[in-house]
Amino acid sequence: MRRGRIAVFVALALVWVTGCSDPSDSSSAPPPAPPGTSTAARPVESGSAPPTGAPSTSQQQPRKKSRVVYVGDSLAMENQLVLADRISADGRATVHRAPYSGTTLCDYRADRPYDSLVPPRHKAAALVKSQRPRVVVLQFWGNSWAYTPCMDSIPQGGGSRYYTRYAADAKALTEQIAAAARDVGIPRPRIVWVLQAPDAFSPDRVRRVNGIYRAQAAASGDMVADAGRHVSPASDRYTWAQRLPCNNDERARARDCSGGLVTLHRDDDHLHFCLAPTTKRPRPCPVRSPGIVRCCKAIAAVVDAYLRRTA
Repeated sequence: MRRGRIAVFVALALVWVTGCSDPSDSSSAPPPAPPGTSTAARPVESGSAPPTGAPSTSQQQPRKKSRVVYVGDSLAMENQLVLADRISADGRATVHRAPYSGTTLCDYRADRPYDSLVPPRHKAAALVKSQRPRVVVLQFWGNSWAYTPCMDSIPQGGGSRYYTRYAADAKALTEQIAAAARDVGIPRPRIVWVLQAPDAFSPDRVRRVNGIYRAQAAASGDMVADAGRHVSPASDRYTWAQRLPCNNDERARARDCSGGLVTLHRDDDHLHFCLAPTTKRPRPCPVRSPGIVRCCKAIAAVVDAYLRRTA
């Protein structure tokens, strides 16, 4: 009996000295996210300490992560893992990804269920209801009839009819996102419109599509992320280039920077930034591609600044 009392006393003393506690985390897991997502505890401000008797920072509940929804076409398809990693790197947010190659804005409209390349569960409004995000990122190059039937055979860049329809789809998609948020009783998510890179064959088309994005963002109090500027010559935002001068990060990576230039596009693909060959089955880009890194860094910076500002 005496030995038992001594053992209990020793065990209690060890717990008091070492501060041992249950390391398990009972928080629910977020939806699937790309490898590399980490959970960071809220840091203690410099020079401060928890008041006497209060739980230490390590014992406090982890900061609740914001949700970000990312949708778009083949550019979003190839970007999705890199962007998700960048946005979720500091544990502030998780990213739900639902891009579909060949799509355009009308494919994500809830009122286009039959001639769309996007299933109903992945329409923008449906994703707002299921994911309840704080941010929705939309990245679309401006595909048209050759890729998706929901554009009703309107040619890509085909005069005023194309741009009028594209602006109407941007407005309708914005309204459907707002309505979905009201339906489930959450604040309306902030939309980030991703501005596109130069078009090698029709520079004016991308300029006008980006103008539609800027106008819609201004009208509805949303934001733009000018990813395209980071893959354009410094002297001309809408001039296409296969290679550009390396930035500081690229100079530090011999595989990225060769002779002071970084390769953005393959010789056989003037649109996409993935440096691996395209396949019949759409996929996230499987190799490091500087153009993707540049674009995703620009998008993530806008999302992160908004989340920090409104935390």
